[in-house]
Amino acid sequence: MAPLPEVASTVSQERDFHHPYQPYDIQKRFMSALYDCIEEGKVGIFESPTGTVRLFSRFTYPHFKERGPSGSQPNGQAHIQGKSLSLICGSLTWLRDHQRKAFEEDLLAETADDGEPEWIIEHAREQKRQAASRERADLEARLAKIRAKEKRLKERYENGEPTRKKQRTATSAFVSEDDQARFTLEDYESDDHANRKADAATNADHGLSAETQALMSKLGMPTAGASTEDTEAMDELKIFYCSRTHSQLTQFAGELNRVKMPPALTMESHEQLSCGPAAQVHLEEGFKHLTLGSRKNLCINQKVNKLTSATAINERCLELQQPKTPAHDRCPYLPRKETEAVVNDFRDHALAKIRDIEDLGVLGKRLDICPYYASRSAVKPCEIVTLPYPLLLQKSARESLGLSLKGHVIIIDEAHNVMDAITGIYSISVSHSQLQRARAQLGIYLQKFRNRLKGKNRVYVTQIVRLLDSLTSYLQTKASVAKDLEGIIQPGDLMGGKGVDQINLYKLMRYLQESKLARKVDGYIVYAEQQNKSADAEHHPGTKKTATHEKTVPVLTHVQGFLAALMNPSAEGRFFYSRLGEDGSLWLKYMLLDPTHHFREIVEQARAVILAGGTMSPMSDYEQHLFSYLPPSRITTLSCGHVIPASSLFASAVEQGPSGVVFDFTFEKRSSEKMIVDLGLAVLSFIQNIPDGVVIFFPGYAYLGTCIAVWKRAAPPSTVMKYGKTLYEALIAIKPIFYESPNSATDSLLTAYSSAVTSPVTPGRGALLLAVIGGSLSEGINFSDALGRGVMVIGLPFPNPHSAEWKARMEYIANKPPGPTGGTKVNGKEAARDFYENTCIRAVNQCIGRAIRHKEDYASILLIDRRYAMDRIQAKLPGWIKESLVQAGGVSEVSSGLRKFFKGRRR
Repeated sequence: MAPLPEVASTVSQERDFHHPYQPYDIQKRFMSALYDCIEEGKVGIFESPTGTVRLFSRFTYPHFKERGPSGSQPNGQAHIQGKSLSLICGSLTWLRDHQRKAFEEDLLAETADDGEPEWIIEHAREQKRQAASRERADLEARLAKIRAKEKRLKERYENGEPTRKKQRTATSAFVSEDDQARFTLEDYESDDHANRKADAATNADHGLSAETQALMSKLGMPTAGASTEDTEAMDELKIFYCSRTHSQLTQFAGELNRVKMPPALTMESHEQLSCGPAAQVHLEEGFKHLTLGSRKNLCINQKVNKLTSATAINERCLELQQPKTPAHDRCPYLPRKETEAVVNDFRDHALAKIRDIEDLGVLGKRLDICPYYASRSAVKPCEIVTLPYPLLLQKSARESLGLSLKGHVIIIDEAHNVMDAITGIYSISVSHSQLQRARAQLGIYLQKFRNRLKGKNRVYVTQIVRLLDSLTSYLQTKASVAKDLEGIIQPGDLMGGKGVDQINLYKLMRYLQESKLARKVDGYIVYAEQQNKSADAEHHPGTKKTATHEKTVPVLTHVQGFLAALMNPSAEGRFFYSRLGEDGSLWLKYMLLDPTHHFREIVEQARAVILAGGTMSPMSDYEQHLFSYLPPSRITTLSCGHVIPASSLFASAVEQGPSGVVFDFTFEKRSSEKMIVDLGLAVLSFIQNIPDGVVIFFPGYAYLGTCIAVWKRAAPPSTVMKYGKTLYEALIAIKPIFYESPNSATDSLLTAYSSAVTSPVTPGRGALLLAVIGGSLSEGINFSDALGRGVMVIGLPFPNPHSAEWKARMEYIANKPPGPTGGTKVNGKEAARDFYENTCIRAVNQCIGRAIRHKEDYASILLIDRRYAMDRIQAKLPGWIKESLVQAGGVSEVSSGLRKFFKGRRR
């Protein structure tokens, strides 16, 4: 990890980050490093384990997921997101400073060589400053009026005054039953790409691998989704803030409301401003913020948004926009030329205050305009855009939204799994049944429209049928002869059908994109099913009419995504088959092995890219497997220490149980019943010495179930027989047990656990929560204070190295050429092993990071497995854990250490 220059810490003492509270020193260091990283245009990897800052306030957050102020506590304290506020204050301070500096530089450049006297030049500069200030003041005044209007409406609503409700003429969101022509294919007679209209923006998801796109660009060949940035209007320099879920973005928006900053352009001649709200903008300027979401999040058409599948919603929305769709069947909320004023009104309302995704939906309903499309008008004038992972990381999603990242700042929070997120976005699976259903639906379509297919349409549709038959035939053959659960597939094996190897996949995919065949087939299938339902209802009047389209998933559209991956496999991905589910059905999967190329475009376009998280260790993976092409000088890393002193944490590895059994929870040995019993006895000893709540993470649901089953039938030693007849009963006698299951409702489980921990009937007794590494409780949940006085991790959750996917990934990493960040071909196997271990330890670090969330907190962390005593494993733990890690020992030594640690701390 590259140390930060000493200058940065000095600057942090002088720079005002406008933090709403008194930040800790490590937060000042964090904000200063973030500011410098953006200023220098680097890639930053930032780790800040401080989940919250404890402050006195009227409000407090719920115990677990901090989604916003809610309720109050007797002590009047609040837990404020330390990392989120540090990201906001550091980045937006830089943005306002940069706006101010860039304006002055442009001003000097415009008037530098005019040859006029200095007083004339200065006068011209002053006029430009005032003009720019007035422009901003006018915007602020307009937004202030909107805020005042919304405040009045809110007050009227709270006072019970009636409000006018706009009536919209009901329209059908679906096709007319007598209009089947829209499902037919337009003539497609030419393969000459140069003579066909460009449809890059609409069809950006063309399936070319990143390497192939780069090669075509180098050779001067056009590719779908080519950039049109040169023709776009100038964007305001902005920050794109990305996190995993909309609930996390909503929390971020709440934190953004806390921060107040002066405007970028300070008024120098106040008397020249008009009176009114604009006169105060020199004191404070609100942030122009916008949150973006998918159609599934923002669609306000009730007949479309009730579709269960995001893909179905997307396809239905696009279907309703087709030129052949009758006017009375089109979506009434789509922006049109005559609703331009409404779109501008939506833009101003969106920027007038900080809104989350739900607020935008409400705003769209109020103004009768689609918030998914109308929100695009607010992107360019805003300063900070929040959006979930897929909308930023997927190129086709960015192009669909019209987002340009060129010159902007990218901040990805909760970035510990960003590589997995990219891999998931660009990987795709298709089942045998999906292929069969797609083939059957295409057959139904052909039966209806065969006579209307001419020229190239007939040729290409026939090729698609043959390709689907080839894939289906391959899986049928594999099902009858293959005994393995999974395996690697060579692309040529999938193309073994009669004549399939002669198909030009590039031309075929281009045809699929431009003809909209999948959309037309899927649309006709929905229409045909609706017709059948209507006919049944006429013949059987008592039959309840159901909305078939709600259950219909556009399967051919999904299969098209797999065909896109099949079209151009490259070194960065592999094809697999696997048996999944209880019925052992076969699936085909394309898995991306290297996220580097897909993320590289973001890095090269943006001014700076920041990866931030509470637990980013080990950081070497990002440098070697995501930024391997960057020189070390372009990468800044920072791992903040914790705000707690080392004395507030007791951390230890536990190597053996009370009977001397060595804790070795490798996959081959962890089924030993004797070791599971010893594990239960160790837990029993530990929880007697840990007050309040204790959370234990197991390597998987199946193993958690195995342990519970063994404990329920194992008799405890005579020394603890007083607690119960079985080991499980003994554990419950000390602390009530709650455990996670694949189908458990997270919120209700956490509520029950919290109630038991904080119960006034048995103060200090607490409860025991059994969870799973990688489960819903291992990330994004804060077990602070009494909820997590102890955290235990059982074993190391290494993925199965013998699986086909991990074999392929390890082989790829071992043979990957080194980048400027270091490494040679000689240590390829070592790099693969390191990546494998880092994947495991990163999951462990997420679990142990759930405890100790503020400066006054304290807890114990126990790592139960002999391998945690190894230097190689300990080196990958976060620094704040290693500082408090005591020498590994047995159960008696650890229990003694726990007693001493918690002595005098009980409240």
